Amino acid sequence: MSGPSAADEVVVDKRSPPRSNHVVVRAGRRLGALANRRPRLLTAVGTLIVVGVLVFVLAGRWGQFASAAAGAPWWALSAAAVLQTVSLLARSESWNVCVHAAGGIVGRRRLYGAAGVGYLGNIVNGELGFAVRIASLRRAAPRETPKAVVLVATEIPIVLMELALATLFSFTLVAPLGLPWWTPLVGLCAVLAAVAGLARLARRHSSGWWKGLAALGDARARTRVAVFVALAVSAQIARNWLMLHASGVHASVFDATAVLIAVAALGVLPLSVGVGTAAMVLILGSTGVAGVSAAGVLLTATGTVGALGYGGWALADRYWTKRRAKLRLRAPARARQAPALS
Repeated sequence: MSGPSAADEVVVDKRSPPRSNHVVVRAGRRLGALANRRPRLLTAVGTLIVVGVLVFVLAGRWGQFASAAAGAPWWALSAAAVLQTVSLLARSESWNVCVHAAGGIVGRRRLYGAAGVGYLGNIVNGELGFAVRIASLRRAAPRETPKAVVLVATEIPIVLMELALATLFSFTLVAPLGLPWWTPLVGLCAVLAAVAGLARLARRHSSGWWKGLAALGDARARTRVAVFVALAVSAQIARNWLMLHASGVHASVFDATAVLIAVAALGVLPLSVGVGTAAMVLILGSTGVAGVSAAGVLLTATGTVGALGYGGWALADRYWTKRRAKLRLRAPARARQAPALS
């Protein structure tokens, strides 16, 4: 019996591409499949791993950690929560600019309310918060906002501006992580090239999901997005610096900037709480694990308080708006039902 011909072998190769048997490749594929099927489970596992590592690192230093966390003055904690709210408001305004550049006519109050509800979801996971923000805005103003796919694209100009600022200040990571000195320059050039390329494409394409990139093609809108993103980032840097000093860690503004970049980098991983603490230990752990970990915990706590305050206002405003609308609808009906006076 003759064996398979060369043509048959080619067909077999096309139908069943060779798969690598390397253990790392197989583990990566399984991890990707798990992320698609069970994102919440993966987030919980990742968070437990981070918390476990931090507990191990703090072993024998719990007294120092508690003293650093409890010694933070109340005014510093309050200021950090306010700075978090300012950062969220500035980012909401940058989103407002992108949505209106994409053709939206929704009022700022409704958009801010949807953003506040979304930032409540960010407490659990960034992807969840983003999805909640888009769904909340579409539900609140379906006729005044672009389609969901366009709203998703409106996040791209904001993220690109954040990446541009991150690469601009990534020289603060050169020493802590031992990176080559030219790494920030390469990253900044790559981000600026992406912004220029997408801005050109946004001007050429004005339909479909490309409308979400309209803010990049408009010089005025692009400048406004950059300004509000810079304001949001500056508030976060100030919050990092304040929590470090409140915990007894003498850090510079550059250290606080490096921590913010590390928080953004770790934020793409399937983690919930503990991102701020992990970033603090990663960048400034050599200066004292206990104080740095306390600063990370306070950073997470004040960030949660700021998000809860913003999200709480959004939910309360939505409730009162619906209640007033119902009362206005009932008033004419009651007037018609009232008996006429003789």
